[in-house]
Amino acid sequence: MGKHFDHEYKEYVAKLIVEEGRVAKELAFELEIPYSTIRKWASAYKEKANRQVNKENYMTPGELEKLKKQHEKELQQLREENEILKKAMHI
Repeated sequence: MGKHFDHEYKEYVAKLIVEEGRVAKELAFELEIPYSTIRKWASAYKEKANRQVNKENYMTPGELEKLKKQHEKELQQLREENEILKKAMHI
């Protein structure tokens, strides 16, 4: 009898392959899930993504890192602007 995985886990694994560009065979080996199963999850995810206009709210680690870097840049810029304004007020 095979293992059963919840929908969120299947979608997360498929997202790693489709959006992150991970190799399915390597991921199958790492997660100890048959390659054919992961391939089915990825193809189902692709079909769902093509049909669906709105994206799900799940983030892959790569998406999270991009978002963090973007927010760090914005935060740094705001801090610099704040310092300039503080100095201008003392003049």
